[in-house]
Amino acid sequence: MAMIYLDNAATTPPNAAAVEEALRLLGEEFHNPSALYRASFAAHKRMEEARRAILSCIADPAKFALEFTSCGSESDNQALFSGARRGNFVTTQGEHAAVQRTAEELSRRGVEVRFAKLDRFGRVDAEDLLRLVDERTSLVSVIHVNNETGAVNDVASLATAVKRKFPRALFHSDGVQAFGKIAFRLTNDIDFYTVSAHKIGGVRGVGGLFYRKGAPLHPLIFGGGQESGLRGGTENTFAIAQFAAAAGRKFASLAADAERAARLRGLFLEGLDADIFSALSPQDGSPYILSVSARGLRAEVLLHMLDDNGVMVGTGSACSSKNRYSRVILACGLDERTADGVLRLSLSSETTEEECRCAIEIINRCARELRERMR
Repeated sequence: MAMIYLDNAATTPPNAAAVEEALRLLGEEFHNPSALYRASFAAHKRMEEARRAILSCIADPAKFALEFTSCGSESDNQALFSGARRGNFVTTQGEHAAVQRTAEELSRRGVEVRFAKLDRFGRVDAEDLLRLVDERTSLVSVIHVNNETGAVNDVASLATAVKRKFPRALFHSDGVQAFGKIAFRLTNDIDFYTVSAHKIGGVRGVGGLFYRKGAPLHPLIFGGGQESGLRGGTENTFAIAQFAAAAGRKFASLAADAERAARLRGLFLEGLDADIFSALSPQDGSPYILSVSARGLRAEVLLHMLDDNGVMVGTGSACSSKNRYSRVILACGLDERTADGVLRLSLSSETTEEECRCAIEIINRCARELRERMR
């Protein structure tokens, strides 16, 4: 049975063409890019070409630099531990676990942490966020695209508003669900921006942290001085080259892919049984993410039924899958009965209309069967 994969917000299949393009770095060009012989210079050159290519996707290379990390979570950690070293740290109730858990650790280290409220779709309440910013705020972090609801925060405008209120505050955004999916360019008011390869057809094991030149960035991992002294450890040259190739393909068709994803998302909104499912995602959210709730049904049970019938979906953030109720969904003001029934359907540029129509039929059938069992 061919499986229909609808959990692309968790991870995407590696782009085969991008893998093929980078494969020689595992064979002919495996050398350590920090060594001094000629082959290593070639590996280093290839890595720097990849860095420039990824950087140019969303940033001005004259104003921003890019550090390679192992993943988005590492990038989030480094940005937060670099920026929130004093006073208070302001973030939102809708952040990915990599920011949420780091905020908890910052609190244990003596930094005051303040959480801004969300609206019903998972967007930050901008007025509440700015209310929390004062002259002791060292860092503000706002997720760009909510990984559970797909709600989009206007981080460029928020960063400008934060700097207008307190120019010394730094601004970070987790852009993992935005990079390569929605049109965006980094502005001068954004100091740090997190991305990840495996959300856009890259392989797991590489992420990136864009940072404004001059922003105070400190190492999280110490070692041999790689990444301009910002991250110790021999660089994963294969994954970095594949990341650049995958990003090039995504950005070449970004607008067309987003339009197509929006049409497929619309199929689910129209086709899912309205007597069972209600949409939690906003209409103007990411076209790649649709969260729905089968209120009164247990989403985890439904997920396993769907898996047995050939459809793979999520129930929220894969990084927080051990929690019955999503803290983000509850922060949107929804009750536990609604939160218990949440499914996240997330698309990619490879998802087909036929797969979506087939998935809708299977999701409706399984949900109706589960509802009948519970009566």
